[in-house]
Amino acid sequence: MSASKFAAFFSSAAQPLAVVLGTNEIASAVAVKLRKAKFNVILSHDPYPPVIRRGMAFYDALFDDRAVIDGILGLRVETALEITEIIADDNCVAVTPLQLSDLLALRRIPVLIDARMQKRRVTPDFRFFVGLAIGLGPNFIVGENCDIAVETRPIKSGAIVERGATDDFDGVPSLLGGVGKERFVYAPTDGVWHTPVEIGARVFRDVSLGNFNGQSIVAPIDGVLRGLARDGVRVPAGVKLLEIDPRGRRARWSGIDARSRSIADATVQAIRQAQKRRKRAPCSVQTVV
Repeated sequence: MSASKFAAFFSSAAQPLAVVLGTNEIASAVAVKLRKAKFNVILSHDPYPPVIRRGMAFYDALFDDRAVIDGILGLRVETALEITEIIADDNCVAVTPLQLSDLLALRRIPVLIDARMQKRRVTPDFRFFVGLAIGLGPNFIVGENCDIAVETRPIKSGAIVERGATDDFDGVPSLLGGVGKERFVYAPTDGVWHTPVEIGARVFRDVSLGNFNGQSIVAPIDGVLRGLARDGVRVPAGVKLLEIDPRGRRARWSGIDARSRSIADATVQAIRQAQKRRKRAPCSVQTVV
């Protein structure tokens, strides 16, 4: 790696940097959109909840598996040197197990997007540590734990929230091929999941798809595996283990789906709106990025 790449990472004149918390399908769609908008992008993995739509996410890059979405390659990094090497490539994003505190120790973060989708957890306030904090999904209140937010509920996906709170999590999944919650299987207790099956496989109702704490887990419906927790991962009680797409030949388990794309588009729009709003401020987002 050249010294110029390392220096560029710490330079205020470098391409704008965005850190995305999460490696799920929404975080990954946001990362792709940001990279194509000429941001350098780092995705910071959070282990809760486990990622199941792995064909639509950069998550598997953490295990050195190939992870490509819309022509953008995700590569695992663990050090500042690796980060600077990866983000210098216009077609790559950095995927890391490093946490936000580790990344803040490297340099100031101009834009932070919290895409962890923490539906039932208290969301921390990172506004005082970064240039601009954007929250995706429930548990965000503008002016309290984010600067601007984006709705992720299926009926409001992509709506930008500049005042007040985002909608609470209601536990109602969107319909896919006319099927709602019935297409998912949830962990009955805390435990470790084991499966020999791969995403994209054709499955049939009542056929075993894996083992959870010694209990066989079967497919709830016929279809194609759209989501599947990675073999060997620990899963908390009540969290999704797998998802089945019932749409037959129209089933989709890779790339960016319509909901994630609308959220990603709105996230970049929210950044631009915040830039305009702070344009005349002494320390604007436009300046720090």
